[in-house]
This record gives sequence, structure tokens and C-alpha cells, in this order.
Amino acid sequence: MFDVSLAVASALECALEGIPFARDAGIPVAAGVVFGVLAGSVLVVRRRWPIAVVLVSIAVTPAEMGLLMGVVGLYTLAAAELPRRIIASLAGMALVGTLIVTFVKTRQDVSRGDLDLGDWFVPFAAITMSLGFTAPPVLLGMYVGARRRLMESLRERADSLERELQLLAERAEERAEWARNEERTRIAREMHDVVAHRVSLMVVHAAALQAVARKDPEKAVRNAALVGDMGRQALTELREMLGVLRSGGERRERAASMPLASVGVAAAVAASRAADDEGPCLEEIEELVGQSAAAGMVVDLWVEGDARSYAPEVEQTAYRVVQEALTNVHKHAAGAKTYVRLAHRVSEIAMQVENEPPEEAAASARLPSGGNGLVGMKERVAALGGVFVSGPTDAGGFRVSAVIPAS
Repeated sequence: MFDVSLAVASALECALEGIPFARDAGIPVAAGVVFGVLAGSVLVVRRRWPIAVVLVSIAVTPAEMGLLMGVVGLYTLAAAELPRRIIASLAGMALVGTLIVTFVKTRQDVSRGDLDLGDWFVPFAAITMSLGFTAPPVLLGMYVGARRRLMESLRERADSLERELQLLAERAEERAEWARNEERTRIAREMHDVVAHRVSLMVVHAAALQAVARKDPEKAVRNAALVGDMGRQALTELREMLGVLRSGGERRERAASMPLASVGVAAAVAASRAADDEGPCLEEIEELVGQSAAAGMVVDLWVEGDARSYAPEVEQTAYRVVQEALTNVHKHAAGAKTYVRLAHRVSEIAMQVENEPPEEAAASARLPSGGNGLVGMKERVAALGGVFVSGPTDAGGFRVSAVIPAS
């Protein structure tokens, strides 16, 4: 609508200016008016074809018409996405055309006596008028075009940044979800390790207590005491685990102002470190084996190499592997002789738990099993860059082996 309004105004202007042009040219006035209307109407296509508008305005300059069309055309040309040499060439042509027409018109007015000024006024008026009609629209158009391009560039950059932020937020959410899943898996694994071994020993001792309660009261008393000790140890470890979870929750609340991914990862790492610091160590392997021996298992412990301290996560993983392997023997091969081997090497620590085939009379303690023990051991060892192998032996027993890097 704005372009149509400009075109109508330009057509009216050129139509009025076409009347004196027709009289001076000796043609019918109607022809001059029609010519002016047609020339001025070209302004309606200024956005699509700005070069055509400027060329038409230059062409009608000798007829002393098209002032509005020339000014608006030059502005649109300078603001358009066109090469600078084309803009400069057309602006120069418009400047020269206006300069010549103004010079001739002013000189005629001076010659007729309409203007009583010196000879200096003719070139001064021509230069001033030509610059006044061409320079301001060209400069304004170049400024508006540059500002428009700058705004488009800033808008594109803002859109790009928004897309990048959205992508980062999605990745942060994925990392946070991964951290939460890892933390849930670690908690489930810790709960399994803590509960399964202690409860399995308690079930074994309870079965033995039931068998000897009437025949051997003294042994029944010892088994009852062992069951109580196992229960207290299980409760202690559960309290420690719950304490780690509570401290991890407090750390997450304090980190509420952190980014989402940082909160999830920090919480998982902090809870894992806390569990590693409070978890079991290799010095407790002998006590672990003693508990299985007290439950009636014939178990042989053999240690190779000089014992030394390792990183907390390495010692905890080695302990949990031996613990879970002994628990599986209690569950699936009660009464079978078991061999526990622990080797301290230069850059790694190796462990192996192997049991002989159980007697048919005590082939199984009939303890429930979720089937997650071996999977949890393999995940623990693989997380530290180690190797885990498990499977039946040729003699009919079962063997669990693991090698963990020392650092």
C-alpha cells in the first residue's frame, strides 16, 4: 500500500509536470499528461526493479519531471542488495543528468532576465541542486541498507545461539539422565553386595542351627551368635549406605544453582567417592573368608606377592568380587570346597574364586538368586578398565576370575 501510494503521488506529480512539457515540446497536452502518468507509475515496482525506476527517472529528467520518482528510486537503489559499482554508476548518471538540466534551466532563466545575478550563480545553483537531489537519498539508502543487513546478521546469530543453547540443554539433560541412571545402578549394586552376602550367611547359619538345635546345643548357641553377628554387620553396612545416600542428597540440594548436567554428574561422582571412601578394603579379605568358613564352607585363601595399598575404588571392587563369588558358592554349591587366590602384581591385582563340584546331598542351599551378581561384578571390573571372566570348570565346579589395573 505504501508503494502504491508513492506511485500515485509520483504519477500525479509527473502528470502536472507533463502539461508544461507538452506545451514546450509542441505536442498535445493530453499526450504529456499520459506520458507523465505512465512514467510516474513506474515507482510501484521500486522494490523489485530499483534499477529500472532509476533509469526511467534519469530518462525523464530532461523533461523536468519525476522529482519524487528520482529521489525515492535512488534511495531504494542504495538500500538494495546490489553491487556498489552499479549503485555508484546509476547515482553518477542521475547526478550528471540533474546537473545538466539544472544548469541549462538556470542559464535560460538568467538569459531571460528572470534572475538578476552574476555568472557565478549558474554553476553554483546547478551543483547545489544536483547534489541536493542525489546525495541525501543515496547516503540515507546506504545507511538503511547497512543497518538492515546488520539487523539480519544479528537476528541470524541470535537464532543460531538459541539453537546452540537448546542443543546444549538437550545434551545436558541427557548427561544428567545418564548420571542419574549410573547412580541408581551403583546404589542397586551396593545394596545387592551388602545384603546378599550377609543374608546368605545368615540363612546358612539358620539352617545349621535348625539341624543341630536338639543334637548339639553348644553348636546351636555358636550358630545363633554367628547369625546375630551377621545381622548386626548387615545393619551397620546398610546404615553406612543410607548415610552416603543422605549426604549425596544434601550435596545435590546445595548445588541446585549449578547447571543440570553438572548437578547430576557431581552428585553421582560425590556419592560414588563417598561410598568408595567408606567401603571395604583388601585387608578385610581374610575376615570375609573366615566368615564363610564359620558358615561351614571349606575355603582356602592364598595370597601371592607383597600386599600394598591401592586406590579405594580398586580395593572395594576386588573385595566385592570375592564377596559375591563366595555368596554364589553358598547359594549354588553349598558344602563345596572353595579356593580363593589373590595376587599382587606390579601394575595390577588379580583374584580368582573357584569351587569344586558340590556333593549331591547338598547340591544347593536353595537360596533365591536374582541373577545380577555376575553382571554387577563384570560392570565393576570393566568400569576400572579390568577384565572379568566367569564360567564352569572342566571338573564341574565354577570359577570367577578378575584382573584390575593398580591405578
